[in-house]
Amino acid sequence: MSNRSSSKRAKGSGEEMVSVALKDIANLCKRRGFIFQDSEIYGGIGSVWDYGPLGVELKNSVKSQWWKSMVYDRNDIVGLDSAILMNPEVWKASGHVGSFADMMVDCKECRKRYRIDHLKESNCPECGGDLTEPRSFNLMFKTQVGSVEGQTTDVYLRPETAQGIFVNFENILNSSRKKPPFGVAQIGKSFRNEITTGNFTFRSREFEQMEMEFFVKPGEDEEWYEYWVNARFEWYRSLGIRKENLRLREHDKDELAHYSKRCHDVEYLFPMGWSELEGIANRSDFDLTQHSKLSGRELNYLDTSTGERYVPYVIEPSGGVDRAVLAFLVDAYRKETVKGRDRVFLSIDKRLAPIKIAVLPLLKKNGEIVEMAHRLRNELGGRYRVVYDDTAAIGRLYRRQDEIGTPYCVTVDVDSLTDGKVTVRDRDTMEQERVEASRLNDYMLERLPF
Repeated sequence: MSNRSSSKRAKGSGEEMVSVALKDIANLCKRRGFIFQDSEIYGGIGSVWDYGPLGVELKNSVKSQWWKSMVYDRNDIVGLDSAILMNPEVWKASGHVGSFADMMVDCKECRKRYRIDHLKESNCPECGGDLTEPRSFNLMFKTQVGSVEGQTTDVYLRPETAQGIFVNFENILNSSRKKPPFGVAQIGKSFRNEITTGNFTFRSREFEQMEMEFFVKPGEDEEWYEYWVNARFEWYRSLGIRKENLRLREHDKDELAHYSKRCHDVEYLFPMGWSELEGIANRSDFDLTQHSKLSGRELNYLDTSTGERYVPYVIEPSGGVDRAVLAFLVDAYRKETVKGRDRVFLSIDKRLAPIKIAVLPLLKKNGEIVEMAHRLRNELGGRYRVVYDDTAAIGRLYRRQDEIGTPYCVTVDVDSLTDGKVTVRDRDTMEQERVEASRLNDYMLERLPF
């Protein structure tokens, strides 16, 4: 018997724009295999997270879409994958060794620690106790290179990926034959010994960045700065983030980083309030000038057509992969009532969905149905992440796929064995369509963008 009419949307049902709490997202992430607490069986380690079977797919999709927009869709940006460990002189030149620290205070009563710039009063916001005098905490993780005790060199786990681009400026310039304006894109792990952590994956000690350094001629920097501010805002919109949950905020002069001429944040309305999703900074010529001074290598550009030599200015869009994943999860969360029952689903962009298609047999004890379902899964699986599932009744299987954001479910039923058709169900509308199994590949190609 066909199931083609078993899950029609009830008349009068309506999608609710729910205000989801972070704990609900965290629970969903653990239950469905998006994100786990690192080393959980040993009690975990604060603000370090592991991405599960669905989480790694979502994370890779976010990175893939960023890389496509930055590198594949353009002719003026190349890629780089620089090392995590760098010569410690790099961090002296960048200013991290001398100034990459937060001023902190501790509560004398409850022992909680706070950044001074996060406090609005002179007492502990938790218990009202007295606070200690401010102390400086360096945010970089220090380690050693060398295996013989007493003969090691102190190095740091990089706190940002950008410096790997700057110290390779000359190598990239000579090997790629690019000339300003051009950019270098990089995705990679960074590490910060954050004192104030929390809000699930929003602020972590180990995180992944998507950064691009765009080198321009001085005097053209403001035009390119405005371009990248708008382009980065629109990237999140293009992947489904609702406009009312995004905004641009320019930094005041007193909050600019030491290297910034200007800076805008793309902010998202997270459950804990408006917070930074990505920063776009005009770093002027600070980085290349600093590395030139300390290394003794002239990091500049010679325009052979005019004979002019100059140190390029840099426009830097810098976003966090983990924060982007969190924003996409929060923004996609939907809840509605269908036939008197609550339905929770992730209305996430199809390009980001961890699983694109679920193939479901209506009767798992029918060998012919199961065989056909496995065959369809294998045919579709070469191009997309496709799963086969027969571990529950069809209604429950639909709800499971809805909750993890799978755009399409393909159900094989008894009629499929005679008419050669399967039922394709849409995640967002719950509408169902009978499709010839022989043209299922083409059907999905029309509906699942890359």
